[in-house]
Amino acid sequence: MQTRHLGTSGLELTAIGLGTWAIGGGDWDFGWGPQDDSESVAAIHKALDLGINWVDTAAAYGLGHGEEIVGRALKGRRGGVIVATKCGLVWDDPKVGKVRGSLKAESVRREAEASLRRLGTDCIDLYQIHWPNPDADIEEAWTAIAKLAEEGKVRHAGVSNFSVEQIKRVHRIHPVASLQPPYNMLDRRAECELLEFCAEQGIGVVAYSPMASGLLTGKYDKRKIADLPPKDWRHRADRFQEPELSANLDLVEHLKAIAAREGHSLGELAVAWVLRRPEVTSGIVGARRPSQIEAIAPAGDWRLAPDIVAEIDDLLAQREARLAA
Repeated sequence: MQTRHLGTSGLELTAIGLGTWAIGGGDWDFGWGPQDDSESVAAIHKALDLGINWVDTAAAYGLGHGEEIVGRALKGRRGGVIVATKCGLVWDDPKVGKVRGSLKAESVRREAEASLRRLGTDCIDLYQIHWPNPDADIEEAWTAIAKLAEEGKVRHAGVSNFSVEQIKRVHRIHPVASLQPPYNMLDRRAECELLEFCAEQGIGVVAYSPMASGLLTGKYDKRKIADLPPKDWRHRADRFQEPELSANLDLVEHLKAIAAREGHSLGELAVAWVLRRPEVTSGIVGARRPSQIEAIAPAGDWRLAPDIVAEIDDLLAQREARLAA
């Protein structure tokens, strides 16, 4: 699989990274329902076997469980694998499963030490602030991460879900290696300013949710969405609810026809569409079973032709007009 420079950091990431949000399990605010840990480990191993060289996780995923699974899967295979994780979401009672933002220096350090233990490593390759919440504390958190980098516990520092102005504020303190924004056909906010700014500043972009949390895989209809596990956070997401849902499912049918015509799946098309942007270093593809990452991996080497991009742009414009009517 092709690799791309992560901005000016020196890191070389494969065009697809493995996302581990779902493998954390369902017993927290933004869980995806119950997961099979053995299948999760097998999915990580399959990603590595396919040539994917980096894994993205976070302390909040399953309240530490996601990092534990990543650590278990990478035991004996850590060499050559780039590990990215995040801080800034903490929890008080695991039984309740609620997370809250915390960016105080002592909290960031405590989180980092806990992540190192769970991941079974002595250095985090890319340590990211998960959310800029509370906004007033982002400089304090960034200063703490800079100190962790000085100590050799963090190689590079990145941010997630930040605005341009927030990136500018922390960039003055310590270099920002990467931004992790949501970016897919149904969420194009990053195109407004973020992508261009990152390119100008030499900041890598690792886009999360390129398949719109599964909606752009073509595997879901209204019945299957209604039947998602009760604790699956997608029950609360706007794109899985009306009035967006019908417009999104109609778009999916048109996109499936394009993908099939080109000999690919809709999931591959969705990921390749995100990767069409030169500012995007890598797309984070979530998988909880080996078959899922195996099915999407070919998208890492698929370069969409201009006529396909134009055809998709027309469909997306029609969706926007429908929702605005």
